[in-house]
Amino acid sequence: NEYKSYLSSSMEYEDRLQKLQENTGNIRNLCILAHVDHGKTTIADSLIASNGIISQRLAGKLRYLDNLAQEKTRGITMKSSAITLHHSYRKEDYFINLIDSPGHVDFNGEVSTAVRLCDGALLVVDVVEGVCPQTVTVLQQAWSECIKPCLVLNKCDRLITEMKLTPEEAYTHLQRVLEQINSKVGELHSSTVMEKENLVYSEARAEELDEEGDEQYYNWGSGLDLEANDDSHLYFSPERGNVVFASAQDGWAFRIENFAALYQRKMGIRAGVLQKTLWGDYYLNMKAKQISKGAYEKGKKPLFVQFVLDSIWNVYRAVLLNRNNDKIDAIVSSLKLKIAPRDARSTDYRVHLFAVCSAWLPLASAVLDMCCEQMPSPLDLSPEKISNLLCSGVTSIEQLPKETQDLAEAFRKCSGNDNDPLIVYVSKMFSVHPTSISTNKHRPLTDAEIEKRRDAARLRNQQKLTVNFNPQPIELGPKPDEEEQEENEVEKEEFVAFCRVYSGRISQGKQVFVLGPRHNPQTIASQSSSTHGVNVHVGKVALGPTYMMMGGDLEVVPSIPAGNICGISGLQDLIQKSATISDSLFCPPFHGMSAWQVPVLRVAVEPTNPAEIPRLITGMKLLNQSDPCVETTVLDTGELVLCTSGEVHLERCIEDLKTRFSKIDVKVSPPLVSFRETIIIPPKLDRVNEVIVDDGSDETLQRSVTTHTVNRASSFRIRAYPLPEGFVNFISENRNALKCLINSTSFAGSTSHIPVPLDEHIDFKIEEFKLFLEEYLADIPIENAIEKIICFGPNLMGPNILINNIERYDRPIIWPGSDSTASDVSRLWDYESSVIRGFDLATSSGPLCEEPMAAVAFVLEEWTGTLKCELAETVATGSPIAGQIVSAVKEGCRAAFLRQPCRLMIAMYKCEIQASAEVLGRVYAVLGKRQGRVQNEELKEGSGTFIIAAVLPVAQSLGFAEEVRKKTSGFAMPQLVFSHWETLTEDPFWVPTTEEELAHFGDVGDSGNLAHDYMMSARKRKGLSTDEQIVVSGEKQRTLKKNK
Repeated sequence: NEYKSYLSSSMEYEDRLQKLQENTGNIRNLCILAHVDHGKTTIADSLIASNGIISQRLAGKLRYLDNLAQEKTRGITMKSSAITLHHSYRKEDYFINLIDSPGHVDFNGEVSTAVRLCDGALLVVDVVEGVCPQTVTVLQQAWSECIKPCLVLNKCDRLITEMKLTPEEAYTHLQRVLEQINSKVGELHSSTVMEKENLVYSEARAEELDEEGDEQYYNWGSGLDLEANDDSHLYFSPERGNVVFASAQDGWAFRIENFAALYQRKMGIRAGVLQKTLWGDYYLNMKAKQISKGAYEKGKKPLFVQFVLDSIWNVYRAVLLNRNNDKIDAIVSSLKLKIAPRDARSTDYRVHLFAVCSAWLPLASAVLDMCCEQMPSPLDLSPEKISNLLCSGVTSIEQLPKETQDLAEAFRKCSGNDNDPLIVYVSKMFSVHPTSISTNKHRPLTDAEIEKRRDAARLRNQQKLTVNFNPQPIELGPKPDEEEQEENEVEKEEFVAFCRVYSGRISQGKQVFVLGPRHNPQTIASQSSSTHGVNVHVGKVALGPTYMMMGGDLEVVPSIPAGNICGISGLQDLIQKSATISDSLFCPPFHGMSAWQVPVLRVAVEPTNPAEIPRLITGMKLLNQSDPCVETTVLDTGELVLCTSGEVHLERCIEDLKTRFSKIDVKVSPPLVSFRETIIIPPKLDRVNEVIVDDGSDETLQRSVTTHTVNRASSFRIRAYPLPEGFVNFISENRNALKCLINSTSFAGSTSHIPVPLDEHIDFKIEEFKLFLEEYLADIPIENAIEKIICFGPNLMGPNILINNIERYDRPIIWPGSDSTASDVSRLWDYESSVIRGFDLATSSGPLCEEPMAAVAFVLEEWTGTLKCELAETVATGSPIAGQIVSAVKEGCRAAFLRQPCRLMIAMYKCEIQASAEVLGRVYAVLGKRQGRVQNEELKEGSGTFIIAAVLPVAQSLGFAEEVRKKTSGFAMPQLVFSHWETLTEDPFWVPTTEEELAHFGDVGDSGNLAHDYMMSARKRKGLSTDEQIVVSGEKQRTLKKNK
């Protein structure tokens, strides 16, 4: 009966949630963001306990939203999990979709999937550790998605129990931490303001140049009024109510208004006055009986110390530090708290402290009240967020088709009626066990079902008594084949789409379109008028069951209205990682999520039993679909490669392969180190600092290379030029501008058939990108090289450039707004796509070790041949000369590359380590052993902890964190984040030749060349030829046969 009552109350709770989700104005979609081990999951448990889903005593211990076994073992979150909660605030019921995101740097992709679906975020910061690297990263992610963050200063109890601070010192420390966080917010805001200011400056300059003619004049007063741009609402401030002080471990949290209401009743001071003065340089003037400013100047206690911190310190002293039962009883009675006798008698003082603090200042109430008050509802989406999602950063809403603009208006209204247009975004696919779905769970029988089964059993018993005895064995249970089949069905993983409904209502069986990232609404009219047009970027499907997210459980619901976060099944065949769903083809695909962590750690996997390779391939496909951070590929050598974000991420992926997806034993190779091949300016000094004398006798100094097609119909002269090393990072940081350029230009090799119109903001981005790019091309001795760019590569987005310097061939310029005056375009233009393809193949696989090139500019100096006669014959059907051009350009680029001084680029991690002075030397020893370099070391203010900033090669990173923990006995914890590509100074082909080099480095076998070792290891792994000698110094050996 007790279980039935619990079940009925649970069903009533779910029914109430389903009714609440219809009220869009009271929906709050939020995620929890923080650095690792700052207390996100403990806070999430406390919020869940407020709904009665788990016991308050288990908050922080149960880790309800951590569903993987590895999450519970390691004590860190690895997957974003969502749950639906209910909260009452100011006599209104709120429907809260809460997402707990990982804090480890290896799982930044999971954070991106959570941030994309939310309107607000809880930024959790440990007040002792302060702002950490991942804190800044998640704050940037929240800023880029235009969501409103609120701050939770967690682990305030450590100021009392560990740091032993007085209330005055703790107040100063809290002020310092808050300033650090607000300084990061100010940096983000200033970068946005400067971008807008540059746009206004560019527009005003263009207008005034048109008016003034040649006179260059700019009126600064017509630009952006920075003073009028009020940014005070962006910062975290306790008096504004967007900051919570908390201790999730001890179950308490408060905002300024909690104590303002308390002291209003006790002292008669208005709550509004206390709300503004409890935080700041204010004190209570007892003589004047008023609150005055200038507490520090007059040596008075600030109100926050006197009214807030002193009270909390007194509770900790009485209950935990200096146990005093009389004081405890006085505190409990004065605050009118109800403490269970079991908690009061507990020998664990922490239990008693938790009971007192959670009854006095309940954590869930303070945090959820702040969420309901400060965070926007789905009806209050900002125009910037709508534009970022729908326009993909390429164009504006006004330039889209009218049908698409109508969808944008429905998007803004967020109406959940059946006749409203449907717009849904899927941020990731995740796998669940079928038993996690509510319809597959075993439920207790009702009274009617029990009576029915009882009657059926009586009937069977009577039938057995009436028939003759037949001595045949009775089969108990299912047959072995049926049991195996049932077991396979139970163990099969089911994929669910993690999504948010922005408009309309979803329900099972509804026919929708799955829109790929390259779907263009502007092509719908032209394709609909064509009788045979097929849109390959759109799929049509009927939706499966819809689910309400309840942590590890999925509750089946009949429909989900707009504004809610939910799960949808039945989409695993059409969606790989993320997609946009709509019932209209005029809906544009949502802007892709930014890649905050680049997968650089690659390993090859193979099954222990070679016969299980098909199962491994299937498992890797499922893993790739279920994890937004992982990439799986099959190399030309047949290797199955797993590319992950870091060591912890790799371990989780391998465990998932073994236990969930493939369910076989696999072998993992050492890391497959990724390199980039590049060239540099010819050095002037050798490795012993001797001047290199150029006598001009070396043939390689003739830098240009001429190649011919097989039939000698066409020839190319190509030359390679090095680009500055910062060019790789420049392209990586401006990928959005480069994508806008590609989408807006119809040049050979582009996948965009219809150029997209650009608004002024995007046009300015491209102009700014062009301006900075011109500086990187300044050292190339070609006049106006920026206007002669043919394409970037590889894949049109890489850090290499192909430049046209052919006489009498003025091809169309790729930059918007530029006109070509070419008179001879048509002769070579039709075959230019073959040239671009050859360039793309060359930059994708360099000559050193078949790794991609980086920071190389290839100049096409001459293109001659008899193309006119062949062009008219076979341009429509595809001539063999097109393939010959591809091969010739590819080999020409590779040969031109080898004519320059070649170098390898290696991936580097940015490593930040927090360590005490006692273990500092051990940390340096591990870094030096793994070829790391310390860049900065500073002592954290107010503590004895040093913060070490270093760089570490990715090739040396496997096992680095574990070694640091072992060497320092757990007193140091590194955080590794991909930083940049760094060029090795060694020439991979270098051998000592001069007398000075031989004297300094020894013979060839004795000299160490790290670049050569890296190159040979990569070539050997890929099956390429190497200079490795199996027998170095062979000697004649006697055989076993004796000479007679």
